[in-house]
Amino acid sequence: MKCGIVGLPNVGKSTLFNCLSNAKALAANYPFATIEPNVGVIPVPDDRMAKLEELVKPEKMQQAIVEIVDIAGLVRGASKGEGLGNKFLANIRETQAIIHVLRCFDDDNITHVDESINPVRDKETIDIELQIKDLESVDKKIDTTKKKTRTGDKEAAKHLLILEKYKTHLESGQSARSIDLTQKEKEIVEDLMLLTDKPILYICNVNEDDANTGNAYVEAVKEAIKDEDAEMLVIAAGMEADIMELETFEERQEFLQDMGLAEPGVKKVIRTAYTLLKLQTYFTAGVKEVRAWTIKEGFSAPQAAGVIHTDFEKGFIRAEVIKYDDFVSLGSELACKEAGKLSVEGKEYIVQDGDIMHFRFNV
Repeated sequence: MKCGIVGLPNVGKSTLFNCLSNAKALAANYPFATIEPNVGVIPVPDDRMAKLEELVKPEKMQQAIVEIVDIAGLVRGASKGEGLGNKFLANIRETQAIIHVLRCFDDDNITHVDESINPVRDKETIDIELQIKDLESVDKKIDTTKKKTRTGDKEAAKHLLILEKYKTHLESGQSARSIDLTQKEKEIVEDLMLLTDKPILYICNVNEDDANTGNAYVEAVKEAIKDEDAEMLVIAAGMEADIMELETFEERQEFLQDMGLAEPGVKKVIRTAYTLLKLQTYFTAGVKEVRAWTIKEGFSAPQAAGVIHTDFEKGFIRAEVIKYDDFVSLGSELACKEAGKLSVEGKEYIVQDGDIMHFRFNV
């Protein structure tokens, strides 16, 4: 699962990415890998893992991960290939969600491409570029669908009506994610992978002094996105970079306390990105390994098993399930069995966040 960080030049995008890439420093046992210079594989902070480690004492721990991509900076005209426009837009298409960094701080030493600070204008600049690209995709689909309607294809005629709605919506300067259609109607454009249809998290990058309270720029962004189905976080990326420079966990905690913060902002970003992608976690817990597995919300037990190995899904027989809270309160799998807190579930079972699972299968 992949999130792309986007933003105009000099908004703090790369600073945030570097902080996220160094998220392993937040706790000693966080695994971390870099696929290429601008892609970070980042562990999802989950306090439940520490509790399971304490109870099970496994040889190995493996957390859930999210891939974060630092996408080349955007300039006005990207939809027409300006700057790194084509590469930028192709990279966004490959992600499942967007983290849009907006500059919400004043600093005369850091220039702004438009020579003034206005995060709402910056947001609109990127929105317009993405909407133009989506409009191109919708127009192409309209052309091919019209050809089908001429042959009397009734299904194509229905699709054309929906595509025309998308065209009107985008032409009015609105993103695809805000269109008022049913889920079934939206499925008609799924193959287009519309850029403005992706879930979005706005990061308001502020100065250290505004990390807790926000500022007028943040309030303007909040007002601008109130009708969007979007998330927003306030982060001081410069301060986050300072936290990452500290060598020990204790030093980092002390710094946070001094700033009146409960946890580093990058933890919130990773967690929110995970939620944005509609992901959840189930666990396998044994002495060899305690592991968090990432699944989509609504996955059935066989689908969840298939995340471990396709053979598990093909040959699924049943799943033995313990709720996380029961496991923690009783202390072990055996205690849960004895207390009747281990349930045996079939193919129809919908996995819940935090389930501890053991699969029985036959290939």
